[in-house]
Amino acid sequence: MRNDERFEIQRAFDLLPHVVGASWCAVWFRMNGIKKPTREEFREKTLEYLRLVEPVFDSYPNNEEFAEIIKYIKFRKNQEYIKIKSGENNEIETRYDRYVDYG
Repeated sequence: MRNDERFEIQRAFDLLPHVVGASWCAVWFRMNGIKKPTREEFREKTLEYLRLVEPVFDSYPNNEEFAEIIKYIKFRKNQEYIKIKSGENNEIETRYDRYVDYG
């Protein structure tokens, strides 16, 4: 698969974790009055909200024409989840720092 064929999916996975996951997560903690969640709690809640968009990840038809992009989506999703859990997603870590500093 050429890079240009997966460009839009790459961009989506660059943005979805913090735009959807961490944003909804921060609002959840704020609305529940939790000012200082642990990093692990923030990461897990981020993953919880990111998982809500998983039906989109599975939305392409399961046929030969889409086989490569489906494989890439699964790979990239798993990589993003691992990065979030391990603290290697810098955007999530930045969102956590901002939340605990400014609530």
